[in-house]
Amino acid sequence: MHLDDFDFELPRRLIADHPCEPRDAARLLLIPASRGLQDSRISDLPALLRPGDLLVLNDTKVIPARLVGRRGAASVEVTLHRELGGGAWRAFAKGARRLRVGDRIVFAQDFRAGVTEKHPDGDVTLHFDLEGEAFRKALARYGSMPLPPYIKRPRGGEPRDRADYQTIFACAEGAVAAPTAGLHFTPALLTALAERGVGWTTLTLHVGPSTFLPVKTADARDHKMHAEWGVLPAETAERIATARRTGGRIVAVGTTSLRLLESAAAENGEVRPFAGETRLYILPGYRFRAIDLLLTNFHLPRSTLLMLVAALAGLEPIKAAYAHAVAAGYRFFSYGDACLIERC
Repeated sequence: MHLDDFDFELPRRLIADHPCEPRDAARLLLIPASRGLQDSRISDLPALLRPGDLLVLNDTKVIPARLVGRRGAASVEVTLHRELGGGAWRAFAKGARRLRVGDRIVFAQDFRAGVTEKHPDGDVTLHFDLEGEAFRKALARYGSMPLPPYIKRPRGGEPRDRADYQTIFACAEGAVAAPTAGLHFTPALLTALAERGVGWTTLTLHVGPSTFLPVKTADARDHKMHAEWGVLPAETAERIATARRTGGRIVAVGTTSLRLLESAAAENGEVRPFAGETRLYILPGYRFRAIDLLLTNFHLPRSTLLMLVAALAGLEPIKAAYAHAVAAGYRFFSYGDACLIERC
């Protein structure tokens, strides 16, 4: 399974730098299992779903995990990605090769960290002078939202990204990337879905660095996923079971929701409560057990997320859908438009 199979050309002009306003005005490409493509809008989602269907959304909250500091005279930019406890964090750092164990990084006079370990994956462990609530307050003051590298911003980002790069469901703090399919939802859309008889429920998957990391292996099967922490509550499992019993379809909102649902699913498709890490890596040939449809944005070439949607819809249908989206001027990636994919 060659990495080149998941490549495509994308003009830079189609990469969205800001979300649509309002959010549910974004375009939506319907990718059915057996019929032609259909151009629509996110606001049309209630009409595209059936009464009794159940949306499953990720309620993770993005932390302002990007920090800019100084190591002596040198500038250092880090992105925190995993809390270890006691003020320690794993972090990616620009110019990490130049960092040494024992180095001190000053982010502000009252916010500093020491490098305590360097890891083979290219990241480092930082130990901050603050922890707990004091750390959270400092991070909120000095950090910025960890936008993907294809969204161009000055250092420190734009103030509006604090709201733009957060879903309206966000409440469980811990992600370093937004579950971007959820960014399209508005209170008005939720009301329209409820009036249609479509329900929604939540789980939590703290989106980690795998979202940003490129696949570097020529054979896609050799890529290793980073672990991400997730919780699927008993209440959510019961909502899913009830929807199934009454003939409703399960609609994963975003690849993060899908991956946790599939991680929590038994062989017979029963979704059970779950709490722990998942490294689930979905490639073409995977047998889906938990979901019927996926609402997701358009993904990066040669990425694990593009492989996931190819597994759901088929590689050739996804290539055709992406070619249609490019030709029709759809906006791509985190702040871009979306597609609704029916499992083939």
